[in-house]
Amino acid sequence: MIALQCSRCSATFEPFPPRSRCEKCGEFLEYACDLERFKEVKLIGSLSFWRYKPWLPETKKTVTMGEGGTPLHRAERLANKIGLKALFLKDETQNPTNSFRDRCAALMVSNALDLGYESLVCASNGNLGASLAAYCAKSGLVCHVIVPKTVDMGKLAQMLIYDAIIEEHGETVDESIERAESLAKETGWYQAAAELNPLAVEAQKTIAYETVEQLSVPDWFITPMGSGGTLYSIWKGFKQMQASGMADETPKMVGVQAHGCSPIVDAYLKNKLEPLAVSKPSTHALGILVRNPLNGTWALRAMKESNGTAVSVQDQEIFAAEQEIARLEGIFAEPSSSATIAALKKLIDQGTISRQDNVVCLITGSGLKATDVLQALAKKRKTAIVGLELSTKEKILRILSRGDAYGYDLWKKLGKTMTRAAVYQHLNALSKRGLIVAYEEEGKKYFKITRRGRMVLRAIRELKTLL
Repeated sequence: MIALQCSRCSATFEPFPPRSRCEKCGEFLEYACDLERFKEVKLIGSLSFWRYKPWLPETKKTVTMGEGGTPLHRAERLANKIGLKALFLKDETQNPTNSFRDRCAALMVSNALDLGYESLVCASNGNLGASLAAYCAKSGLVCHVIVPKTVDMGKLAQMLIYDAIIEEHGETVDESIERAESLAKETGWYQAAAELNPLAVEAQKTIAYETVEQLSVPDWFITPMGSGGTLYSIWKGFKQMQASGMADETPKMVGVQAHGCSPIVDAYLKNKLEPLAVSKPSTHALGILVRNPLNGTWALRAMKESNGTAVSVQDQEIFAAEQEIARLEGIFAEPSSSATIAALKKLIDQGTISRQDNVVCLITGSGLKATDVLQALAKKRKTAIVGLELSTKEKILRILSRGDAYGYDLWKKLGKTMTRAAVYQHLNALSKRGLIVAYEEEGKKYFKITRRGRMVLRAIRELKTLL
């Protein structure tokens, strides 16, 4: 049986019930790696989470909704756009509740049933709460989720429909974790917060197992970081695959955070051993909005051991990447995982990642769960009719702002996408509003943008930045 072991003093403890801290030195605990068990056990069954059951801490009752075995999508169009030889997206949106946290939920709910619990509690800024609520609903357990003040509405909707008991506590998930920890001690509920239950690391490392079986080992593996636990989990999985003989090497690990909340990245760049405090964290990528990353030290160690790196990206870079992933690869990724593509672009431009390298980016969850992107898309839909009407007139004004033109010339510059009669209708409308004026020269009727027209063109551009 795999034991819990302290990452600092190496003290060992009984594996169950799972606990987060060493009784001797207070450091975080994790499940020890039994390499002989890896070498002796033959994996059976199709690619799925529970294919790796012999390599996980023991479970007797197996709760499953079909998690794991997610696609490793070769992103050829996106790779061509970025200028990379080979890019793969590990698409965790294909899990039952559309995120990688279903792996954690499957293992922790199974363990809770084995130990005879009737209720569990977790702290979550979205995906974990949604996953545990679903798996508890399937298993008949009561699920308590502590959420921060700001949480993606799509994820909250999942928790509600799965009948979780939701309590709001704190501005960020850091305060929610403290509340979940005290509640578990007070009530005796099963502790399912990812940062406080070492089974989360064991569950998430199966992402690395699958990647090796699907692809072998990439040169780089890029992961979004909130608490830092996910990156460490995947690194642990790759190391175990190498130790078992199923992989010859390990990838370089890259951790990504939003520029407005980057305690782990800041520590890495300053060569610190622990995350640096963030006084006023801010990002629309709520999945990685963590002020005090409890697994940050582990993540820092993983990036250094793997000869990887850490990078932060701006929110506007994240949103642009989200649109590119959807438009070029048909995958609607949540903002936190879209940050991996934004980071990849930076690292290629810097020369850190070679254009000849193989890269895997982790897509942690679906963009359908993310509040901000849905609101942005809703605004886009509301302005679609206005946009269609404005677009041709704006194009005409933009063309004329670069120089006078006559009707036939404008029709060609517009790409011949409409009849010439339609072009003249737009020209007449613009003339009536005083945005352009007409004059004749050498037998041709030319059009010229007015001062008012230039003001309107600037206003349209400013409007677009707000939508």
